[in-house]
Amino acid sequence: MTPLARRVLAVSASLGVVVAGAVVAPAAALAAPAPSPAAAPFLAPYYTELDVTGDAQVTTADLEALAPYLATTSSDAGWADAARFDLDDDGAVTASDLALLSERIIYDDGPFQIVEADAVAMQAAMNAGVITSVSLTQQYLDRIAAYDKVVRPAGVRPLNSIISTSEVALKAAAAADAIRAEKGMTGMLLGIPVALKDNYNTADMPTTAGCGCWAGNQTSTDATMVKGLRADGAVIVAKASMDEFAINLSSQWSAFQPNGTALTVSSPYDTAQTSGGSSGGTGAAIAANLAGIGFGTDTGGSIRIPSTYNQLVGVRPTVGLASRDGIVPLALSQDTGGPIARSVQDAAIALDAVVGEDAGDPVTARQAGKVPETYTSYLDSGSLKGKRIGYLTTMLGSNPITQRLFADAKAAMEARGATVVALTPPDGFSAIVGEGSGSGPEFNHDLQNYINAYLNPSVSARSLLAISQSPNIVPGRANNPYGQRAAITESAYQAWAGPQGSHTLQLAKGKQIMTAFMDDQKLDAVVYPTGNPYGTIGTNMRLSPNTGLPAVTVPMGQGLSTEASTGGVNLEFLGRDFAEGPLLGLAYDFEQATHARTTPAAYGPLG
Repeated sequence: MTPLARRVLAVSASLGVVVAGAVVAPAAALAAPAPSPAAAPFLAPYYTELDVTGDAQVTTADLEALAPYLATTSSDAGWADAARFDLDDDGAVTASDLALLSERIIYDDGPFQIVEADAVAMQAAMNAGVITSVSLTQQYLDRIAAYDKVVRPAGVRPLNSIISTSEVALKAAAAADAIRAEKGMTGMLLGIPVALKDNYNTADMPTTAGCGCWAGNQTSTDATMVKGLRADGAVIVAKASMDEFAINLSSQWSAFQPNGTALTVSSPYDTAQTSGGSSGGTGAAIAANLAGIGFGTDTGGSIRIPSTYNQLVGVRPTVGLASRDGIVPLALSQDTGGPIARSVQDAAIALDAVVGEDAGDPVTARQAGKVPETYTSYLDSGSLKGKRIGYLTTMLGSNPITQRLFADAKAAMEARGATVVALTPPDGFSAIVGEGSGSGPEFNHDLQNYINAYLNPSVSARSLLAISQSPNIVPGRANNPYGQRAAITESAYQAWAGPQGSHTLQLAKGKQIMTAFMDDQKLDAVVYPTGNPYGTIGTNMRLSPNTGLPAVTVPMGQGLSTEASTGGVNLEFLGRDFAEGPLLGLAYDFEQATHARTTPAAYGPLG
């Protein structure tokens, strides 16, 4: 039986409706969410446009509203009230309309498979009672225990993607189940297990930034973005590993390890390879299905690099869309947090939960009036049609795998109705991608501000200099980078990142150049291979952070067995300030056209 047929049967049964010539006895209905004029849409428009009860989603309450009008036709006296339920416009309210309405309910009582499950599948299974948030969370905890630090099969390196799991995750999941039982599905993240890079403050787990000398950093509050996730019902199941203090892309970390030792995160596609960084733990964990959705941070590529190494979707938002307050910083001129997910849809759902103005991060005031009600409203499989997409030939590089995959991606976008044009870089482009990261000049200053505001008093390493002198850090980093960056003076910081600092001015100029370029060329987006893996151009990663403009990266394909590498490479969409919605729409359409993501073979179902 198909999911649609099961939905029709189940919801019809709850109403005692005749289906296929038989009367089905009434059964217990799902709890319907309490209507609220402030309720956020549930994957608009598909799951919302047929809502008639005003609760921003289609539920059994809408079917109950339809039921009295079944068999009403346009010639009947009550047609004025019944017409809104004639969804197929055939002049009558029939079982066909019931089926169409049922299709928009997030409900599926078929077998649930956790591997590659997205948020909709999880919600549908929880709404149908097939699983609970508690059982879902336990399944992810079981997968972490079975796969993360276990060498399986023989000779395969551990993933090392998780630093700690939450001791209260199951309690939070039980609370989510109680909310669902009382009010129904109150949000698309209700009961969904989420893994956070371990530089996000969490009041129920230490925030180590991957460093052993910060193992005792138990903060009393959550980061602002974490508060948003919890408010939407997400279950924070684990803190993902990361390159210590987000310095490099190798994702080496020392937290909770013996002095002078460190672990390295592996890619679940090839554990002999890195998973990228610095959000490498999040990337590996989400790719291996150790959590539902993940979050990372990106200064110069740290969301997008693990995404491309692990065939995932990554969103680097506009600086100012999501608050950085309560996140261990690297360089606040470029730092931003965002989702890492197995699908564009999940990334959009996750992004909805974390945007908003926050006095703790004044730059978020820039978003006023620029944030949609929901980013899921942009997820349209026709988003590429009629769009003009530009690419710079200088960003393609010479790697034959990347060139082949980009040519295929270009053809796929054109087949969806986009115009894809090759362009030469605008004047000043070399200075944009040639500008260095703020992680050198800014780290000492920005980290000290975090230490002063949040670091647990029990932690003794209370400066970058003290960190450099600690025995419990990744080996080889005492002098470079920690000692060298600890020597950066306040005057040097101001000359770089102050209001008139050289970096500040260059970022503003870069944004102006690329925005004008897109306007002059009438572009909806600029696309290029996401940089760093398998011979792609590393400076591609700099375009978004060195302009402050948003970027969405999505799987583009993998190397063939006959090629030098079978690894994946992503396609990155860059857009205008606060254009995350349109970019997600373009990425979604491309994703639906290509379905390029593959599942790592060694991390299938347990048992």
